[in-house]
Amino acid sequence: MTLGENARRGAGGSTLAERNEDIRFLTADQAFDALYSCCAPALVRQTYLLTGRRELAREAVERAFHTAWQRWPEVARDPDPAGWVRAVAYDCALSPWHRFRLRHRHPEPPPSNAFDRALMETLLMLPPSYRRTLLLYDGVGLGLPETAAETEASTRAAANRLMHAREAVAERLPELADPEVLHWRLVELASAVRLRAGRPLVVRHGGERRARLWTRAAIAFTTVLIGTTALTVRTAPTRYEPPVPAGETVQGVPPPVAPGPLSESERQLREKLRTEQRGEADRLLPQPR
Repeated sequence: MTLGENARRGAGGSTLAERNEDIRFLTADQAFDALYSCCAPALVRQTYLLTGRRELAREAVERAFHTAWQRWPEVARDPDPAGWVRAVAYDCALSPWHRFRLRHRHPEPPPSNAFDRALMETLLMLPPSYRRTLLLYDGVGLGLPETAAETEASTRAAANRLMHAREAVAERLPELADPEVLHWRLVELASAVRLRAGRPLVVRHGGERRARLWTRAAIAFTTVLIGTTALTVRTAPTRYEPPVPAGETVQGVPPPVAPGPLSESERQLREKLRTEQRGEADRLLPQPR
């Protein structure tokens, strides 16, 4: 059974196509739980092959289903709900922002089997777009047009990525040059890792709680923005006020000098003025010399 068949079959062995006959009788909660039970276990293993990290694989799948539950009317009407969730999970798992997280700066313990460890190291050495294309085509079993559509590339670009990815794997592991052998080795590597997905109810409630938190955060941010805008409008000046220019140093001005002692002629003049002011207030007239 391929990775794609695992994704399309649930615990009871029924496929999504077999369950589509009864989908009209299910509530939204029941339909979501059915999709999760069918796809999540295999999707976690696929995402592990994509990232090499167990915790990141579970986190990416749960976040993809959180998004699917928030947009459930759109996902429920999609022709391929499993593909919709898989694309979101792969995008989340390959996000470049994970490199800045502390717990993702150190590699996880590799598989115990030597060949599985070599295959995982080879996969992680591929560029993310090549790794994703190889996993979808040789692991999940999608056709080339479906692989190109899910990776948002043209069919020619997807074919080139697949060819270069196969060549890189065959160069390090020559026994995997046959695509059929490579397919089964990917299936065995994914099955060898013990990964369990969470319960559908827990994931669904986690998505609802996450949506409420984001809604409250958006409301709080909007309130703060409105308050800041109102305060700015109230305190902002209503007319243009030119800035005060900075002071400049004036050159060439003599420093102020304190008055010195009076000379003899200046003292006589002062005494004369005081004496004449005691009598009638005649106007002083200049005398000719």
